[in-house]
Amino acid sequence: MTKKESVDFVINTLESIYPEIPIPLDHKDPYTLLIAVLMSAQSTDVRVNQITPLLFAKADNPYDMIKLTVDEIRDIIRPVGLSPMKSKGIHGLSHILIDKHEGKVPQNYEDLEALPAVGHKTAAVVLSQAFGIPAFPVDTHIHRLMYRWNLTNGKNVVQTEKDAKRIFPKEKWNDLHLQIIWYGREYSPARGWDLEKDIITKTIGRKSVIKDYYNMPKNKKTLR
Repeated sequence: MTKKESVDFVINTLESIYPEIPIPLDHKDPYTLLIAVLMSAQSTDVRVNQITPLLFAKADNPYDMIKLTVDEIRDIIRPVGLSPMKSKGIHGLSHILIDKHEGKVPQNYEDLEALPAVGHKTAAVVLSQAFGIPAFPVDTHIHRLMYRWNLTNGKNVVQTEKDAKRIFPKEKWNDLHLQIIWYGREYSPARGWDLEKDIITKTIGRKSVIKDYYNMPKNKKTLR
C-alpha cells in the first residue's frame, strides 16, 4: 500500500470498529476532566475512574478543591500512584485557575501547560475532549501503534505527534486519538499481542515488527 492508502485503511477500519467512541475518563466538565487526566499519569483509567468520584464528592470545582489540604487530597487519590506530586498539582492548579482564570479551565496550550503537573499530553486531551479543539494527544498506545503501522519512526512521542498531525486529516484528530487508544488496548497491546486479531498491523504493519513477531516464542509476544 502507499502511505495514503495505509492512512485511509486505518481511518476506515477504526471508524467501522468504533462508530461511537467511549470516553476513557469519567468527567462532567473541563475541570473534572483536567483533574482526571492529571491523575491518569502512570495509572490506569479504570483505577482513576474508581477514585475520582471520591475526590469529586468533596470537591468538583477549584473553589472547593482549595478548601482541602494537599494531604487530604493525597489521602483520597493515593491508590492512583504518584499521589505526592499529583495532590500538590491539583491543589496548586486550582489556586491558579481562581487567581488567573476566573476559576475556568483555559482553552490554549500555553496557559494549560503553565499549570502545575500539566504537561503537553494532558493539555492536548483537555483541549480535544473538553473543548473540541483539534489536538492529537499521544500516549503509549498511540506511540506503539504508529510505529507498528510504519507511520512514524517511533523515536519519541513528540515526533509521533508531529507525524500523526501531518498524515491524518485535522478534522479526524479528536476521534482518531481515542479510536487508536481503544484499538491498542483491545487488539494491539504491548503484552499478550495476537497479530491474527490485529487486522491493521497484519495488513499495513512494519515488516520488521511482523517478522520479529513470528520469530518470537508464543509466550513472549511483547514487541514495540
